[in-house]
Amino acid sequence: MSRVGKKPISIKDVEFTQAGNTIKVKGKFGELEKSFHSNISINVEGDEVLVTRPNDLKENRALHGLTRALLNNMVQGVAEGYSKTLDIVGVGYKAELKGKNLLLTIGYSHPIYFIPPDEITLEVASPTQIKISGCDKELVGQVAAKIRSFRKPEPYKGKGIKYSNEVIVRKAGKTAGK
Repeated sequence: MSRVGKKPISIKDVEFTQAGNTIKVKGKFGELEKSFHSNISINVEGDEVLVTRPNDLKENRALHGLTRALLNNMVQGVAEGYSKTLDIVGVGYKAELKGKNLLLTIGYSHPIYFIPPDEITLEVASPTQIKISGCDKELVGQVAAKIRSFRKPEPYKGKGIKYSNEVIVRKAGKTAGK
């Protein structure tokens, strides 16, 4: 039995609606809707949701833990929300908000404008720190990865855009000749 799949999901703070294989979760941070595979059954018992599988086929075992994890991410996202923080390292590198859009000056000959999806909130706490928040864990991670991809941190000086908890392994530079 899947260790992840058999854990119940608490739905105390959210409104949980099920229509066949489609689940809709609504909370104080937003509303999410997702369709799941028909082999996996999702049962609501009181203020908990249980995910079960019909048999031990390899596909069903894989879907069991996945479905439970996705449901848990939905419930946690609408109840508490998700956020990621990016740090900008480099002389003259900075970020600023223009309305809802992000303007990045990161060493190219032109500034980069990033238009976030409607479900995502961007905050620029300081010119070198960007906070991405929203209720969809997948979308928050995808937006953070997209912003980071504009200038990935390089291993010699560490310049670029990095996650705040990311550790950049530094390389030694050139050594002088004889």
